Amino acid sequence: MEIREKVLLKDWAWWKIGGPADFFCLPESLDDLREALRFARQRALPVTILGGGTNVLISDAGVEGLVLCMRKLNGVETREEGGRISLEALAGTPKFELTKIFMKRKLAPALFLCGLPGDVGGGVVMNAGVAEAIEPREFCEIVDWFEVMDFSGDVRRWLRSEVSWEYRHSQGWQPGVVVRVGVSWPLTVEETIPLRVREATKNRLARQPLDLPSCGSTFKNPPGFKAGALIEQVGLKGYTVGGAQVSPKHANFIVNTGGASAADVKQIIEHIQSVVKARFGVALETEVRVLGRWS
Repeated sequence: MEIREKVLLKDWAWWKIGGPADFFCLPESLDDLREALRFARQRALPVTILGGGTNVLISDAGVEGLVLCMRKLNGVETREEGGRISLEALAGTPKFELTKIFMKRKLAPALFLCGLPGDVGGGVVMNAGVAEAIEPREFCEIVDWFEVMDFSGDVRRWLRSEVSWEYRHSQGWQPGVVVRVGVSWPLTVEETIPLRVREATKNRLARQPLDLPSCGSTFKNPPGFKAGALIEQVGLKGYTVGGAQVSPKHANFIVNTGGASAADVKQIIEHIQSVVKARFGVALETEVRVLGRWS
């Protein structure tokens, strides 16, 4: 496995923003991951996990230590027994691979998964989900277990019931790296699923700025509110700093119109939070994780 120096992270993030990692690697197996963690441990380097690159804002100054990009740690095994379908997916497996499996069998998880970018490991870490009132709508509803490698290289399996699942967050299993996820669902065929997935995809294309780099939804929906609606009501659709812009199409998306910096995006995020707080008394919390060196 190759560990490279000074790799630009903008090439690995959906926003197409981010400075260099001190060290960077793409493990393809658990042994590769152990080797990388050993490398970091021997040099006392901090470790940053980068999954699908969706919900992250990476500093222009880059990231200290070792960045582990999980994209090549992927693959899915499927079995059907006892009236259920069970999938075992390595953490870097794109969520759309699960979507295709559930879609083929006309099963309900295809509907919420088709709206989620990123990888399976990230789905567990942030309890990824959708706003629509459907079942299932969050990752915790399909997860049976997941495995975590600690920074010494040992692996432990966590059952769903052992973990605290919250809105866009899971906790109780850290620290470590999610390496494998087991999900399942009853083999209850819903004939309308393919049509509903196509309609949901069409609606997203119409409502979301998927033609420009973004991180997906920037802010969590506060209790009783929609973040996008609050941002629109304070007149910030189209608000621009440098190459970053609040999408005129969907106010909860900040898009890179070309050459945006992390500082541009961060300035927009903070401005939105300030204006929405002043107008409505609502504190908007980001879905986005901020990574790297910030002054």
